[in-house]
Amino acid sequence: MSEVNQATGNLYVVSAPSGAGKTSLLKRLIAELSSVEMSISHTTRDRREGETDGVDYHFVSLEAFGKLIEDKAFFEHAEVFGNYYGTSKASIQEQLSQGIDVILEIDWQGARQIREQLPESLSIFILPPSKEALQNRLDSRGQDHAAVIDKRMQAAKSEMSHYSEYDYLVINDDFEVALEELKSILVAERQKLSRQKQKFAHLLVNLLD
Repeated sequence: MSEVNQATGNLYVVSAPSGAGKTSLLKRLIAELSSVEMSISHTTRDRREGETDGVDYHFVSLEAFGKLIEDKAFFEHAEVFGNYYGTSKASIQEQLSQGIDVILEIDWQGARQIREQLPESLSIFILPPSKEALQNRLDSRGQDHAAVIDKRMQAAKSEMSHYSEYDYLVINDDFEVALEELKSILVAERQKLSRQKQKFAHLLVNLLD
């Protein structure tokens, strides 16, 4: 076959309300589709047992995180329960330059910040098939009290109201169907003319010579 160039990867922003099955879908997607990885965030929180620096998160001190903010090293950053999290520009750009599709799991507010800075990024919103299904999934976890679940449901309604800001919409009713739909999005985007021209530049020249 003719020489193949390294095409630049795509950045995907994926959002969903808690309980929609986003994390499970993305784990399967990455396991079953080549050249796709999750973005690794920076965080100031303590490393938990079983976590690996550079794999789960880039664990940094509060001082180091503040310096990264000053240096405008993040696409976006936020404070969550007293800890800071940030999406590194350099880390994502390195993955994309290697031809890897990068998935950034983030809420709608962070997605807006990413789109403003990287309008070429692609966004996917995952919805449950109904409010009842979402409620059942949150209940079945058995991790939270009723009051906490009620708060999660209210937060989910707010999150879901922003679905129309995204490029793609996937309804997670049947898990395997939703997984195939996610795969099809990434595979189709890889066949876009701009990416194929970059990847098969030598082949196209030879064919038309």
